[in-house]
Amino acid sequence: MKERELRGLINKVKQGKLSRRGFISRMVMLGLTAPLASQMLLSSGVALAQGAMEYKPTKAGGGGTLKLLWWQGPTLLNPHFATGTKDQDGSRVFYEPLAAWAPDGTLIPILAAEIPTRENGGLSEDGKTVTWKLKQGVTWHDGKPFTADDCVFNWEYGRDPATASVTSGTYRDVEVEKVDTYTVKVMFSKPTPFWADAFVGNRGCLIPKHLFAEYAGAKSREAPANLAPVGTGPFKFVEFKPGDLVRGERNPNYHVPNMPYFDAIEMKGGGDAVSAARAVIQTGEYDYAWNMQVEDSILKRLEDGGRGKVIVFEGGSIEHIQLNNTDPWTEVEGGERASMKTKHPFLTDPAVRQAMNLLVDRQSVQDHIYGRGGVATRNFLNNPERFRSSKTKFEFNVEKAIKILEDGGWKVGSGGIREKGGKQLKMVFQTSINAPRQKTQAIVKQACQKAGIELELKSITASVYFSSDVGNPDTYTKFYTDIQMYTTTQPQPDPALFMNQFTTWEISTMENKWQGRNITRWYNEDYDKLYRQAEGELDPVKRAALFIAMNDLVIENVVNIPVIYRPGVAAASNKLHCQPSGWDSSLWNVRSWYRDA
Repeated sequence: MKERELRGLINKVKQGKLSRRGFISRMVMLGLTAPLASQMLLSSGVALAQGAMEYKPTKAGGGGTLKLLWWQGPTLLNPHFATGTKDQDGSRVFYEPLAAWAPDGTLIPILAAEIPTRENGGLSEDGKTVTWKLKQGVTWHDGKPFTADDCVFNWEYGRDPATASVTSGTYRDVEVEKVDTYTVKVMFSKPTPFWADAFVGNRGCLIPKHLFAEYAGAKSREAPANLAPVGTGPFKFVEFKPGDLVRGERNPNYHVPNMPYFDAIEMKGGGDAVSAARAVIQTGEYDYAWNMQVEDSILKRLEDGGRGKVIVFEGGSIEHIQLNNTDPWTEVEGGERASMKTKHPFLTDPAVRQAMNLLVDRQSVQDHIYGRGGVATRNFLNNPERFRSSKTKFEFNVEKAIKILEDGGWKVGSGGIREKGGKQLKMVFQTSINAPRQKTQAIVKQACQKAGIELELKSITASVYFSSDVGNPDTYTKFYTDIQMYTTTQPQPDPALFMNQFTTWEISTMENKWQGRNITRWYNEDYDKLYRQAEGELDPVKRAALFIAMNDLVIENVVNIPVIYRPGVAAASNKLHCQPSGWDSSLWNVRSWYRDA
């Protein structure tokens, strides 16, 4: 479709001559995804449709306890320190953002009175300011009013380097000012095509100024509310056992009438994905289980005659293998390993990286392990579709890998292990404990053995691997091994935040308490330039081309090895009405969940 025709359709939506749903349906027929079509409307300043599911209960309460099972339990409940999905979801039980991402990629107002558009004056013509009008009458769980002062505080808190928050990238490069008690303005230094980051989704969840102000900066980890949250959400805090249990009770003063339906909520952590699937689908002990990283054959057996079902939903998550650019075995001053002051002894050799890329049998991982839950992919960035590169490819070829290593001077030495310059190709390959990942490790190890590379497989309990504890040496953010594997989630339909994990300023170090998102410690000036250019590119076609170029740099340099694109897969009771989103927390609208009698 020509750009003029596209603009004509968007104008019809603005004029009310074409429904938003009609526009999205037409774009889908042309091969685009629904989230992308929705994002096109959002970028054009069109107020988006309410993408939340229908809510049938006529009063709040009466639903008993909603029982959730996260086989990785949250370790803290401050959204500014939520290093992984488990902590983001645990925080989301109590905290809310101004707006959230629905499954179709639309923005839904939560603590905002409305979504900013050009028509309502929320978006400036020059793309440099966004004005949010806040919902009035909202109170924190302790009864204090929610106001613009809380938004300004969260901006200051998140951007302060001493806080060392995971949200620093969201708030660092913007300015926020209070317009009045219920209005805040977000200002950018240049035209910004994707403005829906600050105060939106997981990274936009808001904490109360009156409880955290005295713990800002260097004292941020000492705040009692890090473990006992006071939010605005549908449930009030009752109990938290890190890594084990989160409990809340219905907020009787919730700012949405007749919500929530459930009287209480319990998020149980621990165990493994298979036992979680069984507890929901087969026995019905729980209502919902997150992240069914379980072999599809097992899920299908559980569904036969069970009490629950598997839910698959679109998103941008990628299971990938990271290659360390730094030396994880050498300590520098201060005791830091995998420091930017070091280089990996052989993973900086392009020949070794290229060989490793050829030794990952993605298709077997898809066919024999994940099924519905994974699609073999050549790209790190897979969704929305217009950001997906067609230039890349993947191949499983042991013989080709051997030739690359031979040509690179890596000859077979003692024990059949390749070596060069006194260094042997021996690596430690770590990931979290669950069956699909251990089977994937085994597939990679077998191929590497044939090529003369020795892999020592290391499996870490998920609660340890994904822990937020800065003193824990086995977290994935420290990356104290040669290669590692896990899933990175794409939190929004726009890839800006997703792709900043390869920028120089996001490198994970001891100085930032390993909160940086660049875990591989890859440094590439060309990538940084492309990212900075995309930040200010308002033309959607040119901007998509920039992100494709970024993806291609990552793939060409084998910064990591994409294994499978993972749509969201959850388990739910047959009686539960829920709506997880692949672009936000599974609990983005837990206030709307209900159960059939």
